[in-house]
Amino acid sequence: MQYYFANKHALLVTALRMLNADNEARTLRRIAAQQAPLPPRELLEVIFDEFLPLDDERRRNQLVYAAYFARSLTDPALAAVFLSDEHPLEELVAAILTQGGLDGNVAQHEADLLVSGISGIGLDILYERRSVAAVRRVVDYHLDRLFSASPDTFSTS
Repeated sequence: MQYYFANKHALLVTALRMLNADNEARTLRRIAAQQAPLPPRELLEVIFDEFLPLDDERRRNQLVYAAYFARSLTDPALAAVFLSDEHPLEELVAAILTQGGLDGNVAQHEADLLVSGISGIGLDILYERRSVAAVRRVVDYHLDRLFSASPDTFSTS
């Protein structure tokens, strides 16, 4: 390991970056595995499922992310991975919401809220504070609200 990494800390930072890349690749594979192009709402459901501990792999990923996040609160190098200036997931969700008919500015705000919310509510499943069914009802509520609202609701003018 010393040949590849200067120290344990460098290994941890690299592992977090690799976990991010692996999660992104897995999400893209699940999207590509769909039999037909999905409507925006269904596409968001597939993406959000990747952030919920629905099976052993995703549960393990949630636990690892939680541990990394806790450590990142006192570790600037790990925090930099979490606090990157880039927000690819939020941008993807915003693009899908825009495709679904929301105004671009509103879509970005909704995407920020949805991504933060799904990350946090996934922890509720880990803690057994909420069931998967209860979390799905919350997600469905928000997606229904966004995709059934009239376009005037989302205008920024």
